Amino acid sequence: MDQELLDRTLAERGEPSFRALQVWKWAARGARTYEEMTNLPAALRAALAREVPLSSLSFEDESLASDGTQKALLRTHDGRPLEAVLMRYRDGRRSLCLSSQSGCPLSCTFCATGRMKFGRNLTASEILDQALHFRRSEAVNHAVFMGMGEPLLNLDAVLEACERLPDLGIATSNTAVSTVGWIPGIERLAREGRPVRLALSLHAPEDALRSELMPVNERYPLDEVLAACRDWHAARRREVFVEYLMLEGVNDRVEQALALAELVREPRNAFKVNLIPYNPTEAGFEGSSRGAIDAFRSTLESRGVRATVRLTRGRDIDAACGQLAVRAAAA
Repeated sequence: MDQELLDRTLAERGEPSFRALQVWKWAARGARTYEEMTNLPAALRAALAREVPLSSLSFEDESLASDGTQKALLRTHDGRPLEAVLMRYRDGRRSLCLSSQSGCPLSCTFCATGRMKFGRNLTASEILDQALHFRRSEAVNHAVFMGMGEPLLNLDAVLEACERLPDLGIATSNTAVSTVGWIPGIERLAREGRPVRLALSLHAPEDALRSELMPVNERYPLDEVLAACRDWHAARRREVFVEYLMLEGVNDRVEQALALAELVREPRNAFKVNLIPYNPTEAGFEGSSRGAIDAFRSTLESRGVRATVRLTRGRDIDAACGQLAVRAAAA
């Protein structure tokens, strides 16, 4: 919900300051209506129902994959489309993929969101309302800021949202913020806010290729980004997840795995590589074969680098970031 609107409405009605916390606690537990908030006076519940919508976002569309992945297309009050995803795992994890912007200004070539005109940063309330959209249906326990946008370009709102996610049942240790390598934001994450996990979208082990895939590399090249990540690791004492999208014939050769291993071997246990099978978009790339992914992983591990392969989720509903929103924006 719009926290500023809630605070203003309560103040105008002369309500005590603790009322806002009462409302938030109910929302964080998944309340669907104000009527459920039984420790609020009935007249106040009725007034809030009229004046403060439970969500700052409107629901537009939804897709459900055969593996249980659920993707929602939402809109802000000014019509900006955004996406949020709930990923259900057999081990009981219920992980949310949250967006921090409507669109993205950084134009990574493989990303559907990069093809969409940048709208604006989302507010902390709009970020939290993505999580609350799913919390109203079931408990959630993990969150990743890997949806639309570059979270570190909207870090104030992301940090504010991270302060409240534990109220929904998502521990700070189960929250990860992904970045393409925006160094000022990495530096702030090392010293500000909750000690969330850091994920670096790397996708290439050399500057020339990475600049082709991710133009931001021209501004913040690999050596500088990895140095910032090492500083973050030293400050937070947590490993950095290296996200590596496997693109057939582009970045999946064994020699590229060797180059990546050299980049992230030191210091020991500072980095863990997560190899990501590619969910195809209209960008023209194809995903690497299972054999190529396995060989890449084996090469990393033979050089002492920890590596995993991410489970593919939601492929049958176009779950790659931005695909629903791009179509909605073009409609």
